[in-house]
Amino acid sequence: MLLASLSFAFMGGFAKELSQSLPPLEVTFFRNVFGVIFVVVSLRKYPLRQSGGKPWLLLFRGTIGFLALLAYFYDFAHIPLANAVTYNKTSPIFVAIFAYLFLGERLSRTGWLAVAIGFVGIVLIAQPSGIHFGKYDLLGIFSGIGAGLAYTSIRELRRYYDTRAIVLSFMGVGTLGPVLLMIISEYVTLPQWDFLFARFVWPTGSLWLYALAVGTFATASQLLMTKAYELTQAGIVGTVSYSNIVFALFIGLFLGDPFPDLWTGLGMVLVIGSGLMVAMRRAA
Repeated sequence: MLLASLSFAFMGGFAKELSQSLPPLEVTFFRNVFGVIFVVVSLRKYPLRQSGGKPWLLLFRGTIGFLALLAYFYDFAHIPLANAVTYNKTSPIFVAIFAYLFLGERLSRTGWLAVAIGFVGIVLIAQPSGIHFGKYDLLGIFSGIGAGLAYTSIRELRRYYDTRAIVLSFMGVGTLGPVLLMIISEYVTLPQWDFLFARFVWPTGSLWLYALAVGTFATASQLLMTKAYELTQAGIVGTVSYSNIVFALFIGLFLGDPFPDLWTGLGMVLVIGSGLMVAMRRAA
């Protein structure tokens, strides 16, 4: 899981650099297309073993995962890498809430305390003006909510589908979605929706290497994380996964991000703490 977190942080660093020249929508495409190729190759050698029966839930998982990733990558281009990663790592908080609401899972007093601490952390990172959150903060929060919904749906989907089918639903939508939106962008102009609509920009020179690095590190992190969950308890793996924020902080500083101020740093600590509380509850 440490290697997965480090790989994920490197993916974020390359995506941040790539987003300075290419629209985040296009970066999202490159992040997914390599994974699609890998999964399709594996399917040819090892066919799916599944019963199926939940196609709309499978499509929902792919779509909400894609939108959350798109918001995540958009933030890479506009806010410090560690902030974007921390917003996304609020997903366990939302998983706890959604599992309580939709799957009937019990949420203890400690669980509710973890949720409350997590939300305080979000506010400290966003530092809203009054009750108004900025665009980048809202998209960051959405990346956590969307990831939480996607992970919650997986708990149901894994009863019906092969893991690779679930992954392919996400990467497939994450590949076709950007293509469709970039085609539509040729005919519409919506500046305020620039995170969703953007025209294709042909990569040149080192940008191709950055795109390849994004796809490679993203696929590697997925494989390493999956293996980690196979080898030990989910709570332990979830706890170690928060090292991603630390790795992202140092990579972001290397790329020129400012060092977090006191309140942002405290917010990160609270989000990590709330996530650890949720993870330890699952490990108990």
